[in-house]
Amino acid sequence: QVQLVESGGGLVQPGGSLRLSCAASGFTFTNYPLKWFRQAPGKEREWVAFISSHGGVTNYATSVRGRFTASRDNAKNTMYLQMNSLKSEDTAVYFCNANVGLGTYWGQGTQVTVSS
Repeated sequence: QVQLVESGGGLVQPGGSLRLSCAASGFTFTNYPLKWFRQAPGKEREWVAFISSHGGVTNYATSVRGRFTASRDNAKNTMYLQMNSLKSEDTAVYFCNANVGLGTYWGQGTQVTVSS
């Protein structure tokens, strides 16, 4: 049973930082690349970051490149998203995503609000 659980969201001021976590279970974590997405009200779900199975390759949406860093600790079955220099437009629900076998799996999301 694949499960993904995001945590770490909250309220932060513009220019601030936040670290999100995605705890995974139900699959061999180290074998799979992972992604972060986000969705703001009235907007389509937007891809944010990609990380390869061992963390050696990452890629980011233009909107967050240089500010966000994805990482993972395979021993803890956890992926992270370090978010720095946050802007109001980063406000969204953030989701982690995994493609395992024939399925696409999502966590429940964690709310990030950037506001002064």
